[in-house]
Amino acid sequence: MADMEPQNQNNAPAEDLGQLLKVRRQKLADLQGAGKDPFQITKFDQTHHTADAVRLYEEQEKEILKDYVEPEITKPADDADNDTISAYRQAVKAAYNERRALLDASPINVKIAGRMLFKRVMGKASFANLQDLKGRIQIYVSKDGIGDEAYADFKKSDIGDIYGVEGYVFRTMTGEVSVHATSITLLSKSLQILPEKFHGLTDTDTRYRQRYTDLIVNPEVRDTFVKRSKIIKEIRNFLDGRDFMEVETPMLVSNAGGAAARPFETHYNALDEDVKLRISLELYLKRLIVGGLERVYEIGRVFRNEGVDTRHNPEFTLMELYQAYTDYYGMMELTESMFRYLAEKVCGTTLIKYGDLEIDFGKPFERLTMNEAIKKYAGIDFDAVATDEEAKALAKEHHIEFEDRHKKGDIINLFFETYCEEKLIQPTFIMDHPIEISPLTKKKPDDPQKVERFELFINTWEMCNAYSELNDPIDQRERFAAQDAAFAAGDEEANHTDEDFLNALEIGMPPTGGIGYGIDRLVMLLTDSPSIRDVLLFPTLKSIN
Repeated sequence: MADMEPQNQNNAPAEDLGQLLKVRRQKLADLQGAGKDPFQITKFDQTHHTADAVRLYEEQEKEILKDYVEPEITKPADDADNDTISAYRQAVKAAYNERRALLDASPINVKIAGRMLFKRVMGKASFANLQDLKGRIQIYVSKDGIGDEAYADFKKSDIGDIYGVEGYVFRTMTGEVSVHATSITLLSKSLQILPEKFHGLTDTDTRYRQRYTDLIVNPEVRDTFVKRSKIIKEIRNFLDGRDFMEVETPMLVSNAGGAAARPFETHYNALDEDVKLRISLELYLKRLIVGGLERVYEIGRVFRNEGVDTRHNPEFTLMELYQAYTDYYGMMELTESMFRYLAEKVCGTTLIKYGDLEIDFGKPFERLTMNEAIKKYAGIDFDAVATDEEAKALAKEHHIEFEDRHKKGDIINLFFETYCEEKLIQPTFIMDHPIEISPLTKKKPDDPQKVERFELFINTWEMCNAYSELNDPIDQRERFAAQDAAFAAGDEEANHTDEDFLNALEIGMPPTGGIGYGIDRLVMLLTDSPSIRDVLLFPTLKSIN
């Protein structure tokens, strides 16, 4: 901002920093001793946010000055004499005062509140910078405006203090829309020192551990989380428009099924039972389909006891939805429509920038079977591979590691992960997965070795996973048995037989399409964020002892 200068902050040695912290606490003690304890204030009647105040002023300014004719003032040459320069400055000031008089006749009075991030004291008047949820605005604080005692207190204020400011909006001679304070109230005293403006808070570990500081000093971080909230809001709006019902299902479960992942385990003292944190939302939502709730979805936290990297956090947000009387093609249509809707609503365009890439949500999404993708990118036709032994031989030939328990379908998936995922930049549906890696999915009627499943890939990432849901309880029991055997053979991510879920299927579940979306990864894409930790307010971090 043109009128602002940063106050000297914490580019200081440790011993000096400790002294600065002592000074802040002494200032608080002095205020409390004078009966001005800010922590005794319980409320402030905020009427506007900073961005709203600026917008209202600019709208009024445009209306009031629409017929105003600016006087012609010629800027003097660089070598002009002092009298000419002085006359020019007087003319500029006179024109400014004339415009301001017109605007001050209809003042916009505001009460704003926020954190002070900059301050410049200039004798009987000072400029400061106040930040709130929607942005920042400059405030002009003078002895004449707020009184001698209040101004003396303000001069002792520190960067990070939270103020309530009452006043009217105006534009300074340098063009900055500001608030002329008529009253200020210290609402909270900051006892710590914020990172210095020009160096900021750049250490990523500190940013994630002290997200509250990160949100204060890095406005783009706050914008990311505002956008995240809007994304979730628009998802709900989209699904509400399609008559889906939002529900909640248990987080503590006896059988953590619905996905291939290791669960976290805990103990329920009241019941004296070991339980797990859910890894998926699937099996309970399907129970609701059985119960006659034809379109349901849940947005909730799930927990997977696995590694941490730029796209994985053990605790993350998943959305799953299930719709009766449709199949995976219905889920493709819904997904493509929803992603396009979100891009338009949240980003204002279907052309999304991610790093150096431009991703087009406006075009129809490509559709490839998993075998077609492998044939396209690896030159291998697995439709012509008949046995597990042939598939393993191909894996050895291409230096793809596998386990003895793996079957042809597992080898197909390993080839896809090795050769195809990195090529899938534009939105692409990968369809018709092998049955071995899809224990909860309906078989393709014309090819029982494959299932009616798809995954959407964008920017090489898996964005969602969808099925024509398996509703045959006999087939499902056989699939669970195969998963139990896989677990016994060493696969810690295998599902386990869920007798209550099988009972629900035996009561009868209609043909159903279902899908799960990783919300955090979607937010990464729409906010151009390089790491999942950048879109989680409090990501998982190793504790500091």
